[in-house]
Amino acid sequence: MDAVRPVFYVSDGTGITAETIGHSLLTQFAGLRFATDRLPFVDSPDKAREAAIRVRAAGEAAGVRPIVVNSCVDAELNTLLADSGALMLDIFAPFIAPLEQELGRSREAHIGHAHGIVDFDTYHRRINAMNYALTHDDGMKLDFSDADVILVAVSRAGKTPTCVYLALQHGVKAANYPLTPEDLEAERLPAKLRQYRSKLFGLTIDPHRLHQIRQERRPDSRYAQLDTCRREVAQAETMLRREGIELLSTTHASIEEISSRVMKYLGINREMF
Repeated sequence: MDAVRPVFYVSDGTGITAETIGHSLLTQFAGLRFATDRLPFVDSPDKAREAAIRVRAAGEAAGVRPIVVNSCVDAELNTLLADSGALMLDIFAPFIAPLEQELGRSREAHIGHAHGIVDFDTYHRRINAMNYALTHDDGMKLDFSDADVILVAVSRAGKTPTCVYLALQHGVKAANYPLTPEDLEAERLPAKLRQYRSKLFGLTIDPHRLHQIRQERRPDSRYAQLDTCRREVAQAETMLRREGIELLSTTHASIEEISSRVMKYLGINREMF
């Protein structure tokens, strides 16, 4: 069996950019095992030396060369990080030279600007969308007139995390409505949702996966029984298809993929912050 290879996402800022790109790269190598860690705010020579020591030690402990996915913009910091002996993957390097040539100017290396607040309007839109998602979670508030999207599914099918992601990453006001046993028995779209039909998007999930998730939340309850999960998923899928609501399985889909598909289907075009 291959050794677990240490991978570090190193940044002079939050590390979110390095981690996002690094994770996408690693998923291309199915079957290999990685132990990942994020080292944010490596923005001084002392911190870069500390990071290099940590990376080197992880590689020695694992017995394999570590990998560093790096978004630091300061050349001195990058040189110090390279002392770790790791494979260094600079996420900006492949793009800077072609951009400088095309734009006719050299880049200005500003530490921590990848996730800086560029304008307060977009920042406040994200905060407002997050507040909206929290106050409209699991049908707590049923006035969906301001919603950009309303996710509909049985309990624990992935509605809440998707709403939170849509809010934080795209500033989308996402509400969600859990289909209750009464809703499912009625076999019709709940009356409170019908006026918002154009905003609805359905989620479904494999019953066995739903059973596992519910078992973690309420072990050995009727709510978590496999038969209950099978029945609710089947009823929900039948209802939503009959009502013409778009349906997506969350079983093997990431939150990013679910969110992108929801936005594309509903024609919501928002930049990623």
